[in-house]
Amino acid sequence: MADALAAPVPDAWLSLDPLPTDPVHIVKRWLDEAFQSRVQENPHAVALATVDPDGRPSVRMILCDEIDPDRGAFTMYTNLESRKGRALRNDPRASIVFHWGSRQARVEGQVELTPVEQCDRYFAARPLEARLGAWASRQSEPVESRDALLARLREVSERFGAAVETDPVPRPPHWAGFTLVAESVELWVSRPGRIHDRALWRRSETVAAWTATRLQP
Repeated sequence: MADALAAPVPDAWLSLDPLPTDPVHIVKRWLDEAFQSRVQENPHAVALATVDPDGRPSVRMILCDEIDPDRGAFTMYTNLESRKGRALRNDPRASIVFHWGSRQARVEGQVELTPVEQCDRYFAARPLEARLGAWASRQSEPVESRDALLARLREVSERFGAAVETDPVPRPPHWAGFTLVAESVELWVSRPGRIHDRALWRRSETVAAWTATRLQP
């Protein structure tokens, strides 16, 4: 990543010829800067696109909680029984998009389940209310009313009782992570006159190195 880091400012990376050799380190740097500048409430929010078993596309916003730049991997957590969870188990391919004003990153690749130990660590670090909510919500399933959902939350809270004060609420078996291992990354930076910087990186399962191509805006 030394070639990219030599650029004076991150937005200049995509103006370089030849292009930087590794796009995921750039995505991670952009995300870190988005958090620092508070450019939006949830800078790690991404649009996640999947395909349902019947072939229908579906997209929704979800938080990308972890990026492993060296592996080129993006990890998200969810209820595996939700619509997106079922879609990913049926067809383990997905695409995500980050957008931060004048910057955009698109990632496509294969999805795999995140190791159990990693899921446990992340779940234990979540706020108590979020851990209880993961037990209470049957995500994507119909519910007769808001009151019924809150009643379910109260039942869950009573079930764990005093244990929530002394012991962590365990991770539900249906709540886990999935990791998108990038096969392609497209980065975009807005420029005057719509002559934007846009570039695509690809790699194969057998070749770890990225191949970069500059794209017309």
